[in-house]
Amino acid sequence: MRQPSSRMARRRHAILCTGVGLGLVLALVETRPARGCDVCAIYTATEQRESQTGLRVGIAEQYTSYDTEQLNGTKVGNPAGEYLNSYITQLLVAYNFTPRLGAQLNVPVISRVYRRQEENGVVDGDESGIGDLSLLANGVLFSDVTDTSVMRWSAFGGLKLPSGNSHRLKEELMEHGDVQSGVHGHDLALGSGSTDVVLGSQAFGSWNRLFASGTVGYVIRTSGSFGYHYANDLTWNTGPGVFALLEHDYSLGIQAALSGESKGKDTLNGVTADDTARTGAYIGPSVNFTWGASLAAEAAVDIPFVQNNSAFQIVPDYRLRFGGTWTF
Repeated sequence: MRQPSSRMARRRHAILCTGVGLGLVLALVETRPARGCDVCAIYTATEQRESQTGLRVGIAEQYTSYDTEQLNGTKVGNPAGEYLNSYITQLLVAYNFTPRLGAQLNVPVISRVYRRQEENGVVDGDESGIGDLSLLANGVLFSDVTDTSVMRWSAFGGLKLPSGNSHRLKEELMEHGDVQSGVHGHDLALGSGSTDVVLGSQAFGSWNRLFASGTVGYVIRTSGSFGYHYANDLTWNTGPGVFALLEHDYSLGIQAALSGESKGKDTLNGVTADDTARTGAYIGPSVNFTWGASLAAEAAVDIPFVQNNSAFQIVPDYRLRFGGTWTF
């Protein structure tokens, strides 16, 4: 039998090696991105979107239903059927000058519908208009992306400006006699008449498809209209979550959201207003959706499990939040 030439043998050996090598390459191509694909999608949904320079606009809505009245943290009767429905629409315009530094303007449009006991009987009414604008700067303090994780930490700060109508605060100067109502003038005022300092921080971290996020904000108040001085405000939200859907073009995250707020007693011309302190904590589901590096949307339900207050106040029964931003 005729033996193949050494040249032909080498050619067959080269073809075989090439085939084996190509097979290994294809196998790696098929298997390696399986671990990195999730991180790539999370990176697109968070880090790339947040650090993208240019214009970002958004809208957010928060509806809060107040139907429960409490005296020093204990639920009491509501014979007048008092309630307060609060709708706050936030219009957002932001611009990132660099991947780490940006500015943001928040314009709140507020509507409050209420029923309360007054001297002449039970009154239905409403109050609506522009609230106090906020002008903020934000900066990224830390960001890191690995094969399995994405981490981001940022801070923000700025001013809340006295653009909202504060005429309802004038009610706090009046004597109401024996009439007791849980819906006060400071609850209905659209603005404070004060220039306040806003400080806060945000963090996000993910490992494979698991993630957690958190935000804390603090407002340092000054004296406003009619000598009314709102107490400083602390707000926060956090919670773990998982990406139920995660593709390069879109993501869907489900989160167990914990949030809360706390403020002390306001003062009026230096005199403490006893019916103004409140601390609340909420829990509920939150759904987050992103599409590429442009669209981000969120919807959440907040149910209170802690409601402490001073004196006689009406407190929230639940909150609904939803909104979205678009980065150009």
